[in-house]
Amino acid sequence: MIKTYFQIAWRNLIKNKVFSFINILGLTIGITVCAMIFLFIANQFSFDKFHSQGDRIYRVMRGFDNTKDRAPYLSAPYATALITDYPDDIKKAVRVMPANGLFSFGNIAFNEKKLFIADDDFFELFSFPLIKGNPMTVLKNPTSVVLTEKTAKKYFGDENPIGKILQLDKNKQLTVTGIAKDLPVNSHLDFDLIIPLSNYLDTEPFKAWQNNNLFTYILLDEHKDARQLEKQFPDFMNRHMKAVSTNMGIHFDLALTPLRDVYLESHSAFDSAKHGDKKVIYIFLSIAILILIIACINFMNLSTIRAVDRSKEVGLRKVLGARRLQLMGQFIGESILLTSISCALAMCLLQLLMPVYNQLLGYSLTVPWNSWPIYIFLIAVIIIVGLLAGSYPALYLSTFSPIQALKGKLRFGKGGTLFRHTLVVFQFSISILLIIGTLIISKQMKYVKELGLGYDNQQTVVIPIDNEELYNNLRTFKNELSVSSDIASVSFMSGEPGGFFDSHTFEVEGKNGEKWKSRTEFTDFDYVSTLKLKIIAGRNFSIQHPTDSTRAVLVNRTAASMLGFTPEQAIGKWIKNTIRDQSPRTIIGVIDDFNFLSLKENMDALVVAPSDDLRVALIRLNTKDFPAALKTIRTAFGKVAPLYPFEYSFLDQKFDMLYKTDLRQQRILSLFSGLAIFIACLGLYGLASFTAAKRNK
Repeated sequence: MIKTYFQIAWRNLIKNKVFSFINILGLTIGITVCAMIFLFIANQFSFDKFHSQGDRIYRVMRGFDNTKDRAPYLSAPYATALITDYPDDIKKAVRVMPANGLFSFGNIAFNEKKLFIADDDFFELFSFPLIKGNPMTVLKNPTSVVLTEKTAKKYFGDENPIGKILQLDKNKQLTVTGIAKDLPVNSHLDFDLIIPLSNYLDTEPFKAWQNNNLFTYILLDEHKDARQLEKQFPDFMNRHMKAVSTNMGIHFDLALTPLRDVYLESHSAFDSAKHGDKKVIYIFLSIAILILIIACINFMNLSTIRAVDRSKEVGLRKVLGARRLQLMGQFIGESILLTSISCALAMCLLQLLMPVYNQLLGYSLTVPWNSWPIYIFLIAVIIIVGLLAGSYPALYLSTFSPIQALKGKLRFGKGGTLFRHTLVVFQFSISILLIIGTLIISKQMKYVKELGLGYDNQQTVVIPIDNEELYNNLRTFKNELSVSSDIASVSFMSGEPGGFFDSHTFEVEGKNGEKWKSRTEFTDFDYVSTLKLKIIAGRNFSIQHPTDSTRAVLVNRTAASMLGFTPEQAIGKWIKNTIRDQSPRTIIGVIDDFNFLSLKENMDALVVAPSDDLRVALIRLNTKDFPAALKTIRTAFGKVAPLYPFEYSFLDQKFDMLYKTDLRQQRILSLFSGLAIFIACLGLYGLASFTAAKRNK
């Protein structure tokens, strides 16, 4: 019987080519979009699931003042203390510090940005496969280095890299002891090289409890509970951090984030690891469902409106004894057959479109033909769509009176017509909703591009201060640039706008010892002029006031307001960084608010202080001849750091990079919205064609 149903379904498919084509095309596009979104969502939820001990690995997060704010960085002593204090709960603790460094082999040199400095049992905790080397010993030697496949090929080509010597920053020799398989895209940890942390643990910065610069991961005993361990952390912090906490005026706490939740759940402004956004996942999932509903409505409408043409067939089958359930089974079978054909075509279309889709996403996804989830997805789509799209037409056709059907006297009632019209309105309502969402995102991105930032990010070159040669010769570098007419100004700072801005705690005059937290910028005297900031009260740093380098600060308007001062009232008040300052500094000026953070974040307080904690050089150009200006900068850089590659970017481009993901999502949403409109119009065309044909008859 089932075979007969499908034979009849196939004949009807061939007989009504136009309507079959419209239905199949609409469903194919809808299923293709769903498959694309399925791959995206599956990728997002698969992050860090490949680690064999992943259900027992947690990242230790540091909290502040009982707020929801969390930072992923801890100081080096935490790991040792955690294992010592809780030996029955914690079986392993691994620290990871993201870094960069100049690596060279012969004449080949690269400034590596994805360097990890990690404990020697890194590969015992995490399941990153080694192609060469033993996970137990590969980082035991302090002079060892592990490379990924692509990194090894970059330095050594097809030669065996094991035992080869790489130079780090031209002064340290490292022996290649292992090759790791290239990392999967679904890992929040992303590295090209790993060197042992043991080289650095005896240095002063790694001994201090308040110098937070490492990720810390723990392996919990399989019989212990993370929430129970967290309850003991207040005592732990009281034992080890009480003095630091009192001095800084901040209450610290610890929390554990499961490794498999880090990518989607563990968001922090200070986190350099990869992260996703659950809101985006839910938006994309909603789009997939809505587009599939539009395609199903097409099928329902076209199948129902063709009911008159099939009325005699239904009437004859009823006269011959066909029961209602048998008729419904036949029509649902037709729906499932058509959906199956659409699924097959959708998979072919998906394979063809994957390169374009990957380009839109910004990373590479593949269709996992060798794993079961894709087939479960396809079976689920066939069953759900087949039943959803075929149920109403099947129910509608099976209710025909056989006598009226055979006489050809069937007509659509007002209820059926109203229902079809409602479905069409619903289709276009969904499409309009998607378009509105796209327009909102487009307007947001337009707003971001056109918003006055409060500083000038045009014609400004950004150079990272990421090597000692440049850092130790910053004055010479600035002097070399200052003599060129192509250079307007140069400033060194701890973070460019849109980059990293740390938070510090301050004591403030008139606040009776109450601690106050603010973002900080450490810089030189040319900060205001290089960014073209506006001073609204007081004065700028000046070489005419030598004590400014150690006794003065600038604050922004928001900082003054948070402290309860007008800009004018803030001038002359003292402020003291509880960690860095030996004595108070005086607020000498208030700068107007400017967007030093991403526009996704609210305006925050900012304290600007002269310091030697400098990580970025901003060079404002005085010419439109960029090649000539860059040549000048390259020459000056080569004089002070000849061993390092010259790397630069433009400040406006770095600003645009902050919203690169948003722009990608906007493009994808626009594409899917356009497809939704196309599918809806396809169905409307089918209805109009059928109506026109009936009128001609």
